[in-house]
Amino acid sequence: MTDTRRLTVAQATVRFLAHQYSERDGQEQRLIAGCFGIFGHGNVAGVGQALLEAELEDPTLLPYHQARNEQGMVHASSAYARMRNRLSTLACTASVGPGATNMVTGAALATINRLPVLLLPGDVFATRVSSPVLQELEVPSGYDVSVNDTLRPVSRFFDRVWRPEQLPQALLGAMRVLTDPAETGAVTIALPQDVQAEAFDWPRELFTKRVWHVSRPLPQADVVRRAVQLIRSARRPLIVAGGGVIYSEATEALRRFAEASGIPVAQTQAGKGALAYDHELSLGAIGSTGTTAANRMAAEADVVIGVGTRYSDFTTASRTAFRDPHVRFVNVNVAPLDAAKHAGLMVVADAREALEALTGALEGWSVEDAYRSQARQLAQQWDETVERAYHLGHGPKPAQSEIIGVVNEVSGPRDVVVCAAGSMPGDLHKLWRARDPKGYHVEYGYSCMGYEIAGGLGAKMACPDRDVYVMVGDGSYLMMAQELVTAVQEHIKLIVVLVQNHGFASIGELSETLGSQRFGTWYRYRNSETGRLDGDVLPVDLAANAESLGVRVLRADGVEEFRSALLEAKRHGGPFLVHVETDPLVAAPSSESWWDVPVAEVSQLDSTEQARKSYEASKSNQRLFL
Repeated sequence: MTDTRRLTVAQATVRFLAHQYSERDGQEQRLIAGCFGIFGHGNVAGVGQALLEAELEDPTLLPYHQARNEQGMVHASSAYARMRNRLSTLACTASVGPGATNMVTGAALATINRLPVLLLPGDVFATRVSSPVLQELEVPSGYDVSVNDTLRPVSRFFDRVWRPEQLPQALLGAMRVLTDPAETGAVTIALPQDVQAEAFDWPRELFTKRVWHVSRPLPQADVVRRAVQLIRSARRPLIVAGGGVIYSEATEALRRFAEASGIPVAQTQAGKGALAYDHELSLGAIGSTGTTAANRMAAEADVVIGVGTRYSDFTTASRTAFRDPHVRFVNVNVAPLDAAKHAGLMVVADAREALEALTGALEGWSVEDAYRSQARQLAQQWDETVERAYHLGHGPKPAQSEIIGVVNEVSGPRDVVVCAAGSMPGDLHKLWRARDPKGYHVEYGYSCMGYEIAGGLGAKMACPDRDVYVMVGDGSYLMMAQELVTAVQEHIKLIVVLVQNHGFASIGELSETLGSQRFGTWYRYRNSETGRLDGDVLPVDLAANAESLGVRVLRADGVEEFRSALLEAKRHGGPFLVHVETDPLVAAPSSESWWDVPVAEVSQLDSTEQARKSYEASKSNQRLFL
């Protein structure tokens, strides 16, 4: 007779997750390190009860963390997974209805950024006896549809457990995708609320320790040979390092490859930190928010070696960055989708393994000394630009670049800066002097406003030995700041830098360049005389808001006060917020690059007509890279 254990579906799910491990290079760690949750009628008596039972038995079995916003807890889990190089993540449980659909944005962010997150939303009754239940979406074309189906297109794996017997298959399928470097993203197992509470006799082997091996796919020998031939034929090769370099822990392999070959390295948003900013072959950021050093070398590159990058429009400057008419691409990626881009030579392999193979096969070959010197000289010129931007002496309100400079100077080499949306990510990409592969944490795949504080929470949970600096503008803060309460509750130290510029600074600047005159981007009263939102500045006090949530707050007036406040925050033991006003009209140094945002083809506004002319001129430089 089979050895079984009688548990509810929810209890079995929790117990299963507590015994899943990932392993790479012989190192094991918990795959699901804990569970965020907000409870409602769709999960309180199911997953909620199961988590309570597990906590009472052993608080370390599957630790529960109380969240304040369902989107926020998914963001925190994504950040946690990113800091753990996708080898460990957190689960998120929410009730059916608004709780579940609040997770859609977080799921999209996780999937777009290729980050593993497990979602466990409650669902409608499988028996349908009580239908329509509270918050149930009634679809005339079929009774098997619920609001959770909105999670299908943003999940890499989706299943709904209508019967207890289906649970093992769903759980194993979910773990497979979570641990697949090429396929990972948001994984959703929808759990009907009646099924969650239903008991079943489970085979005990379902709850034994299971280790999921995270593979390092090797490059094919003939593909390496062809890649080497292509690289050897280049006179102006360029490496574009993406997030895959960091996730595969290939930064040392990248450094050795660059030093042996002399090929300079440009970095994407996700790849920033793959090579230290002061390395002689580091060109810094590339693309629309890149450095002039990287973009000038990119414009002349005849062979581009993309490692772990998905070539987003910001990386390629909307396909205007690489201007050599005969440019060719070698794409190293675990995901065939990305390896095939720009008609590149596909090296479908783990980044570390591929770089080591290429280094060995290229032994004795190097670019010309003059090319190395050119890269070093351009990087030095940009670093001097950064230094000036850090110390502009602008006043009375400082420039955003000065705030970034102070944070960079005060933070330690292993500390982490977290950001996501607005003007700050672009400025950080250009200006932040990254010293550690995990020290730069900017979410720019989805560029989701509201990610910053929740993401900082997850990042700090993943690396408690590092200080985490969350840089957030007033626009993003207003989108989602609730997870500050979770940081207070859990005694988690976050240093939040709240930049107040009374509006949407990034879109304001973009709007102006596109001829739309910063329309709808200032936070202003409606003017009774004009009928427009061009009155006085709104009297919003976000520092007071943070203080009301239990966070210790300091207000800084100017650069030196900001520096002093930041140093105090560094000494403080809990969540700390430093509020500083900046001048949003002072732009960061130009990247000498472009981003494709269409401008109205016809307009009665002269500003729009002039912007259209500039747009068409830049548009003419776009290439398809077929």
